[in-house]
Amino acid sequence: MKNRLLVANRGEIAVRIIRAAKELGIETVAVYSKADAKSLHVKIADQAVCIGENDSADSYLNMNRVLSAAISTGCNAIHPGYGFLAENAEFVEMVESCQIKFVGPSSQAIAQIGDKSAARTLAKGHNVPTIEGSDGVVETVEEGLKVAKKIGYPVMIKASSGGGGRGISIVRSDTEFKNAFSRTAMEAVANFGDGALYIEKFIESPRHVEIQIIGDEAGNYVHLFERDCSLQRKNQKMIEESPSPVLNELLRRRMGMAALKLAKAINYVNAGTVEFLVDAKLNFYFIEMNTRIQVEHPVTEMITGVDLVKEQIRVAYGNTLSFKQRDLKMNGHAIECRINAEQPLKNFMPSPGEIKNVLFPGGLGVRVDTHIYPGYSIPPFYDSMIAKLIVHAPTRLEAIKKMRVALEQFVVEGIETNIEYQYLIMYNPEFIKGNYDTGFIQRFHKLVEESNNE
Repeated sequence: MKNRLLVANRGEIAVRIIRAAKELGIETVAVYSKADAKSLHVKIADQAVCIGENDSADSYLNMNRVLSAAISTGCNAIHPGYGFLAENAEFVEMVESCQIKFVGPSSQAIAQIGDKSAARTLAKGHNVPTIEGSDGVVETVEEGLKVAKKIGYPVMIKASSGGGGRGISIVRSDTEFKNAFSRTAMEAVANFGDGALYIEKFIESPRHVEIQIIGDEAGNYVHLFERDCSLQRKNQKMIEESPSPVLNELLRRRMGMAALKLAKAINYVNAGTVEFLVDAKLNFYFIEMNTRIQVEHPVTEMITGVDLVKEQIRVAYGNTLSFKQRDLKMNGHAIECRINAEQPLKNFMPSPGEIKNVLFPGGLGVRVDTHIYPGYSIPPFYDSMIAKLIVHAPTRLEAIKKMRVALEQFVVEGIETNIEYQYLIMYNPEFIKGNYDTGFIQRFHKLVEESNNE
């Protein structure tokens, strides 16, 4: 029987998965909401099934409809991409019970490591450095206040099932804590269907560095080095690069081994990302593990030559990894800019609407992952990211220069985007020196606003 893969996502990642599957000779089925009827992933898949209305809850998050689409079209595998149902253990358990392959870890692994609070406990148990915080979920404000006073302000209140920068509040006093606790719980319920919270010490001005790992059913594990994701706005990543400007070879090796230790502890199969904070003294601390492919995976692909999505699919179908740790080498430097339909100077307000015209940059070492085209209308119901621009060059400075040229030549007419904003970052002296942390965008934004007001 021919393999057939259902792509349970939308936008650029759905297009990316479909192309990878086609290269492997696997038929693809796209699912879409009514708002996405004219999306590119619908056009390029072998089949497409409408699964509901515009709202995510009625379409991409509706587990029964997604699973029904897979069964009715004869799919024997489901790739969730990122977001939506990608880290939902209940959905994965349903997929497994239908004897359909899930392109990702098992429901058991997701339940173990996908819960942020439980993941911290697991990491501590395996001597992986963790940030000081609560021992598990915090049930009440009073309990949370005791933890906050014990570890000292500032602290973060975080959703146990969180991700994508949502469900996080940074507080610096008892009063702020009381106000933020219930608000964060409500945000967690709205975004993840789970209001459980935990407390963590807030480290001032850290680097956010993550390690890409992948494992197979035969027990082979590798890490594919790191990505620096410190450039964030509203706790959401904006620019990523690999290798990190701050890591040395010893620290890279230590972080890679720590990431693999966690994966092996839960018999993790498929791709995953272990995220760390790195402080000014180059101490690193585990914060969470994402049990899916990441938005920023292309920078890893560019420096290693490994197609992570194809490798994910191969592993899901029972194949062993096509490479060993010793085969992996870092080649050059890669940078990714997330291109969003938004207005940076209006608090990054989304800018949906019809794209009148678009011109993509090109040339050696330039890659664009996207689902947009002239005449495509960006719906207002989903994330504002419309493309990822990735460049690769022998050195970091050459990669920055290549990104400047690529951003200059990336034209999107009809809507507002953050292209010019990203272009300005590429000329910032501190960014060029690699001297940045998770607070960089906030500081940079103030400079841009002041310059704009003059």
